[in-house]
Amino acid sequence: MKGAIAGAASAGAKLVFGDNLYMYGPVKVPMTEDLPYAATTRKGRVRAQIATTLMNAHANGVVRAAIGRGSDFYGQYALFTAMGERVFPAALSGKTASLFGNLDMPHTYTYIDDFGRGLVTLGERDEALGEIWHIPNAETLTTRQFLELVYEEAGNPFKASTMPSIMVSILSPFVPALREMKEMLYEFEEPFIVDHSKFEKAFGADPTPHREAIRKTLAWFRENPV
Repeated sequence: MKGAIAGAASAGAKLVFGDNLYMYGPVKVPMTEDLPYAATTRKGRVRAQIATTLMNAHANGVVRAAIGRGSDFYGQYALFTAMGERVFPAALSGKTASLFGNLDMPHTYTYIDDFGRGLVTLGERDEALGEIWHIPNAETLTTRQFLELVYEEAGNPFKASTMPSIMVSILSPFVPALREMKEMLYEFEEPFIVDHSKFEKAFGADPTPHREAIRKTLAWFRENPV
């Protein structure tokens, strides 16, 4: 981040940073931009430090900056995500999608094209500078409801399995990917809902409906098998 700030400042450019939601930590309410940074994880604390560094640089006149935040991505090129290469290829082939956490918890998922459009908006509008924004998402569904849409659009029966949290804990010392996932499991075991009303009031909101975005994502995975 310090390098990015220096580069943007030297070029006289705005810096719009695409961020996630780790810094808030476990929350019991829909996430808004004014939540305190209460991360309990290593990843979350790093994200909080990065965001604070950037906003301080803006406040001190070093660079003109804004932050746009999204939840778990899906869409074209979004492979290594909760709704990426373990879900869409499985749905297309009629196999079982492999996930973590409670499928029946509400969870906001971000279509990556919507996220990109939102970041462009922040870059175009000077009133966005110096602020943190949650990029608009389609309606929040449970993970099960989202998966059912994926399989329905793929034309195959819904099949999904989850790895129990206790199994993640047991295997994490031996499997690097699970070790990294373990500290973020809270996101999938409780409601994880993003409120984008601040962005909507300022710039409007027209996120792609999930069904349409899922169709486009499935089409991309058909053309780009993994």
